[in-house]
Amino acid sequence: MRLSTVTLALLTLTALPSAALADPTTATIVPSLSPDRLGAHAALTLTIHYSGGELGVPAPVRRSVLRFPAGMSISVPTLHSCSTRRLRTDGAGGCPAQARLGGGHALLEGRAGSQIITETIALSAFLGSPHNLQPAFEVLGQGYTPYDQRTVLTGAVTQSDPPYGEGITMTTPAIHTVPLEPDASIVTLSLTVGRRHARTAPAIVVPRSCPAGGFPFAAEFTYADGSHSATSTTVRCPS
Repeated sequence: MRLSTVTLALLTLTALPSAALADPTTATIVPSLSPDRLGAHAALTLTIHYSGGELGVPAPVRRSVLRFPAGMSISVPTLHSCSTRRLRTDGAGGCPAQARLGGGHALLEGRAGSQIITETIALSAFLGSPHNLQPAFEVLGQGYTPYDQRTVLTGAVTQSDPPYGEGITMTTPAIHTVPLEPDASIVTLSLTVGRRHARTAPAIVVPRSCPAGGFPFAAEFTYADGSHSATSTTVRCPS
């Protein structure tokens, strides 16, 4: 009996492991400024959503490179910092209040057999110890149930090519779940840095002019399975 080319292709796909049939993990970013005004001391909220992956669970992100518009900066009036070790040991309460840059939340998904378990974790961003004379950032993720663990994302400031200015390279460690099961994945992350109208607290300084087409933002991601994705967007110029 001779099998058709189509039949052979279908049999080959059926024999492949499920990971080979998984949709690639992709990400989108949604930035917003408050107040949305040129020259303002503002709060910047960046929301990242991951999708795809095996059984609908995105591959865990390991490295993120976030790029911000040229001329946008963060004002930090007091240079108090907090170390990764202190965050892991004592949590957010073990760091000086003056070192706090902002906060937010994230949604995690992990697999336990055929079930998908979700957990919401609280995020707290702090100024970290300088790295190669450049500012560093620490983001504490604190979960309570079902995993009850702390995770610290570390970031260093980098320079980007136009139309971007400064960027942040973030490293995300493995988030373990239960033995013999895959690490948990971040599905959604929303982090706000800075305070509105702040002069004595950390704030994002919005440029006094806006390029045609709006303020550009971009990001590249590397995942635990070795894959990569990139995305970009713009925030409209304040009217």
